[in-house]
Amino acid sequence: MPVHPHPLDRHWRRGLFLAWIAIAAWFLWDRWNAVHWLALSDTDDNMRLMQVRAWLGGQGWYDLRQYRLNPPGGLDIHWSRLVDLPIAGLILLLKPLAGPVWAERLAVGIAPLLPMGVAMAALAVTVRRLVAPLAWPLAILFLFGCSSTLLMFMPERIDHHGWQLACLAWTVAGLADPKQARGGMVVGLSSAFSLTIGLELLPYCAMAGAIVALRWVWDRAEARRLTVYGATLAGASAIGFVAFASRANYAMRCDALTPVWLSAVVAGGALLVLLARIAPAGRIVRLILALVAGGALAGAFAALFPQCLGRPEGVSDELARIWLNNVREAKPLYAMPWRTILPIITGPIIGLLGTFFATWRARRGPTIVPWAAITLFTAFAVAMLFWQIRSGPAAQLLAVPGAVALAWVVLPWLLSRRSRVVRILGTVAAVLILSSMAVGFVVQKLRIDPPDNRTRTVLRAGSRCASLPALRALNRIPAAVMFTHVDLGPRLIVATHHDGITGPYHRNGDAILDVHHAFMGDPENFRRIARRHGASYLLTCPNMAETTNYRARSPGGFYDLLAHGKVPAWLAPVALPKGSPLRLWRIDYAGMAPQ
Repeated sequence: MPVHPHPLDRHWRRGLFLAWIAIAAWFLWDRWNAVHWLALSDTDDNMRLMQVRAWLGGQGWYDLRQYRLNPPGGLDIHWSRLVDLPIAGLILLLKPLAGPVWAERLAVGIAPLLPMGVAMAALAVTVRRLVAPLAWPLAILFLFGCSSTLLMFMPERIDHHGWQLACLAWTVAGLADPKQARGGMVVGLSSAFSLTIGLELLPYCAMAGAIVALRWVWDRAEARRLTVYGATLAGASAIGFVAFASRANYAMRCDALTPVWLSAVVAGGALLVLLARIAPAGRIVRLILALVAGGALAGAFAALFPQCLGRPEGVSDELARIWLNNVREAKPLYAMPWRTILPIITGPIIGLLGTFFATWRARRGPTIVPWAAITLFTAFAVAMLFWQIRSGPAAQLLAVPGAVALAWVVLPWLLSRRSRVVRILGTVAAVLILSSMAVGFVVQKLRIDPPDNRTRTVLRAGSRCASLPALRALNRIPAAVMFTHVDLGPRLIVATHHDGITGPYHRNGDAILDVHHAFMGDPENFRRIARRHGASYLLTCPNMAETTNYRARSPGGFYDLLAHGKVPAWLAPVALPKGSPLRLWRIDYAGMAPQ
């Protein structure tokens, strides 16, 4: 009699789609308050929405300057248009049904859930190939233990990180693909897609390419995978650059897919195709050729683009010292408190152990090479945590296949025990531990590095000042340029009709330094800088993280004087609604010498 596959195997695509719909609906319901109030808490999410608004309002496809900050010249934003497409598409789709205001709110709520579905599909494909056809629900379940990863898929999180994580998930699926051409194409396309969006995952793209090359070094028969990967990476990156790069990204800069990185990617892809065509028989010879090709590419890059050997942002030493070096997500994991370290590192460690275990189990089977490849990739992701904590979402995502491989052995063993207690409680405990969901409960109960009162005050102040009701009250004032904090600028232009000075975007170092110098210098220095920017008002948020830094670094400076109630006579207070967390003054320039 014919053996019918299990429904979870036969209908896995349908099941996956229904799971995504259910999870997306839950997140929308859970975050409905944020959707209702357009609570884009991160500066990049606010700037992404302004980028979409500007495009839908008629700004050129290749013009990504933000003219509502630092008018009239605007700010140079180094992103591409690629991630704007789904947000804009949702707004246009929903506008006839919900009206312009709610179409936008619903679009930014739904948009982050799209890459979540793409990432879920990739995880399901990976574990079906490497663990078992019925293991894919565990991959979806274990995704809920990836606390940092899930934050990138939450409603309102419309910045590009969610799409890059989806690309990373498909890179893993491509590495696990037994079909060489398809696997090479998926890795090449996902890497090119990620690089077109931004360079945040450039190290992972490079590592994926190195793993594909190592597979060819180990097995000459992998030449087809290497050829397709190299050609796809080079071609798709070139198409991505032509189709989505802004005019500003045609400069020889190091912080985006500019001609600098495009030439490196295209040259690297071409070299890989050439290596696959030569394909010498000896494994040592292939390794030497790969190392020579990599060394030649690195040497040419260093000779042609020496400006990119340091920090890709290319900021001044002063800006790095007072701003960029202090960005929390750019610090290494070991510099964080244990309350932060444990939830981030637990999943990747479990996943890495799982990949080692799965590789050992597959040592005589057909999945040994893909499991070895994913072990290398996961180990690399764990190592990246000790460089920058922003690697946490990627490391947690890459941990899922290894954690599922462990669970696929542990859970059947527990379920086969005679004791009901072991079967039920043991299985639940194993799922919570292997998925790393348990660590969240443990950290909440342990008294380790509890947030202090200052941290709570800072978080509360930033949240209240950025709220839609607080900022919308400013719209009673005719549109003007408001001099405000760097981190409040993007939110100001989303929520009001006023313009701001700058946002935390490194290409605009002069404007960022102007804001810091204005708040940290003497009062007359502030007035000179504010007039140069055409600011009519000063808007502040007491106890915001940025303002506490001004006070700590410059006692007696302009902002510190404001905080102590020492307001210059040329600042006239403007009344705001009772209970407003903001402070507003009109700036009087009378009596100042002409600039």
